[in-house]
Amino acid sequence: VQLVESGGGLVQAGGSLRLSCAASGSTFSFNAMGWYRQAPGKQRELVATITIGGGSTNYADSVKGRFTISRDNAKNTMYLQMNSLKPEDTAVYYCNAASWVTGDHWGQGTQVTVSS
Repeated sequence: VQLVESGGGLVQAGGSLRLSCAASGSTFSFNAMGWYRQAPGKQRELVATITIGGGSTNYADSVKGRFTISRDNAKNTMYLQMNSLKPEDTAVYYCNAASWVTGDHWGQGTQVTVSS
């Protein structure tokens, strides 16, 4: 399994970014996918998750109403639309896939920096 994130960058507070995570390999075995983030000096935290079958979503309280997770199963790609970005959203964002065959998989991360 390979997960490749893209779409990070530098944006002013109040702006938007869209992250993508392209998956390859045994994607048929994914139960769910998600986005996590890690700011300097802090632990990695969950941002949002989505199930592959039913498309159920879950969000951290800090991003509810601002971020939207989605997936395109035909393209094996997951997205994170981030609106109304705040400086505290600055972090490295990681894509995760949970496989019932091979366990957890992580991408290399993409940097998101929000300036005030």
